[in-house]
Amino acid sequence: MNVVGWILQIVLAVAFLAAGGMKLARPKPALVAAGMGYADDFADGSIKAIGMIEIVGAVGLILPWLLDVAPILTPIAAVGLAAVMAGAVVVHIRRKEQFVPPLVLGLLALVLAVIRFAS
Repeated sequence: MNVVGWILQIVLAVAFLAAGGMKLARPKPALVAAGMGYADDFADGSIKAIGMIEIVGAVGLILPWLLDVAPILTPIAAVGLAAVMAGAVVVHIRRKEQFVPPLVLGLLALVLAVIRFAS
């Protein structure tokens, strides 16, 4: 199960680093132009905060478990990212947008949390 956990950790960390980095690096109009129409519903600061949460969560998926320093933080980070994705699913459903990607990421984060809490 450790190999499955590591694969999930790496895949989720890459996905959340990319998504969070994009939210932090690009201005709101660029995000909307890149197909993230939901950005119109949020203030710039809120988008940046979501991006920072995703980046911190991605780091939390890897470092505590890798360094064996407070490894309980890894499943906690996974639960937090799942909560962020639950919010994303709600936003996308309200806007009648595609909600499957955040749903899948959230479910994978929950699976990782279960695996790591059990370890």
